[in-house]
Amino acid sequence: MTDPTGATGAGALIHPVVFNPYDYDFHDDPYPTYRRLREESPLYHNPDIGFWALSRHADVLEAFKDNRRLSSANGVSLDPAAYGPHAHLVMSFLAMDDPRHMRLRQLVSRGFTPRRVAALDGRILELTRRYLDPALESGEFDWIDEVAGKLPMDVISELMGVPEPDRAELRRLADLVVHREDGVLDVPQASVEASISLMTYYREMIDQRRRSRTEDLTSALLDAEIDGDELSDQEVLAFMFLMVVAGNETTTKLLGNALYWGGHCPDQVAQVLGSPDRVSEWVEETLRFDTSSQIVARTTTVDLEYHGRTVPAGEKMLLLIGSANRDEEVFEDADEYRIGRDSTNKLASFGGGVHFCLGAHLARLEARIALAEFARRVRDYEVDEAGIERVHSTNVRGFAALPVKVQVR
Repeated sequence: MTDPTGATGAGALIHPVVFNPYDYDFHDDPYPTYRRLREESPLYHNPDIGFWALSRHADVLEAFKDNRRLSSANGVSLDPAAYGPHAHLVMSFLAMDDPRHMRLRQLVSRGFTPRRVAALDGRILELTRRYLDPALESGEFDWIDEVAGKLPMDVISELMGVPEPDRAELRRLADLVVHREDGVLDVPQASVEASISLMTYYREMIDQRRRSRTEDLTSALLDAEIDGDELSDQEVLAFMFLMVVAGNETTTKLLGNALYWGGHCPDQVAQVLGSPDRVSEWVEETLRFDTSSQIVARTTTVDLEYHGRTVPAGEKMLLLIGSANRDEEVFEDADEYRIGRDSTNKLASFGGGVHFCLGAHLARLEARIALAEFARRVRDYEVDEAGIERVHSTNVRGFAALPVKVQVR
C-alpha cells in the first residue's frame, strides 16, 4: 500500500517520512531523512510547501541531464521569493534554459577563463598564509571566522576587483543572503535587504568599470564578445551576484565541512596531515560525504513518470544532491567518511549536464591549497563541539562557527 508521500509498506502509514528543508533539526543531520527517502519514498511529494523531490543517485544524475523536461528557467531555489521567471536577475544562467543559458554561459566564459583561474594559484596561497599564520600561532581559533570565511570571498573579490577595505562587509552580506530563519518558509527580510545592498554595490562597480577599465574579471566581462554579441550591465551584475553567493558561500562551507569531519574521523585525516599531496582525496571525500550544495530545484515542463507515479507539468522538483552522494547503490559504506575512496567521477556535488558548475575548478583549487597548507603545518587538531554553529539554509550546508584547537609542527 502507498501513502500520499509515496512511501510503501505497512509501517509507512504509521510513520511516513517527513521532509521539510526549512526544519532546523533537519539541518543538524539530513542524512537519516535522505536514507528514508531513498528507501521508502524515492519520489517524494510535500503538498504543503509545494515540491516534489528525487533522492536516489541514478534519478538525480539523470535529472541533471534532462534539461528539457526539467527546466531551470524558474531558478534553483526552493524559496518562493527566489523562484519564478525573475530568478535570472540574481542567479544568472543558473536560472535559464538553452539557448539563453548557453549564450550567457559562453559569453561569461570569455572572461572567466581557466587561465584566469589558474593564475590565482599563488595569490590563493598568499591569502591562505595571511589568515592561517596568526590563527595557528594562537593555537585555538574559529576556522570559519579566521580562515575559511575570509579566503573564498577574498579570492572572488580579487577576481572581480573589489577593494580590500570593502570585503569584510560584502562577506557579512553574503552570509545573510543564504541564512534562513526558523519557521520562515521563504527568504527572510534580512536576506532580501542584504541582496539589495550587494546588488547596489556591484552595480556601482560596473558603472565605474564602464568609465575606466582595469585588469579584473568585471572589466573582462564588460569586454566579452562573440560575433558582436555582448553582455548587458544587468547580465554582468547577475553573474557577479552568483559568484558571491554560489562561489563564495559554498567554498567556505566545503572548507568547514572538511575540517569538521577530519576532526571527527582522526584516523582518516591522519593520512593527510603531514602528507599534503593527498589533500585532493580529503577534498573529494568531503564533497561526497557532506557537500555544501545539498539541494537544487527544477520545474517540470511536461508530465513525468517516476517510480510508478506522475508529476504534473509546472511542478517544482528538488534534486537532493546530498542524498545522491550517500546512495549505497553507488558508494560502498556510503555513511562512512573514507578519505582515498575512488568516487570523483560519481559525485553529484557540482551538478551535471549543461548546467555543470562553471566554478568547480576554482572551488577545488581553493580547497586544495588551503587544506594543503593546513596539513603541512598541523600535527593534530580537534574540534570544540560546544562552540560550533551551523548555517541554516535550504540548500547550503556548513558552519557559521567552527572553533578548533591545533598542535602545530
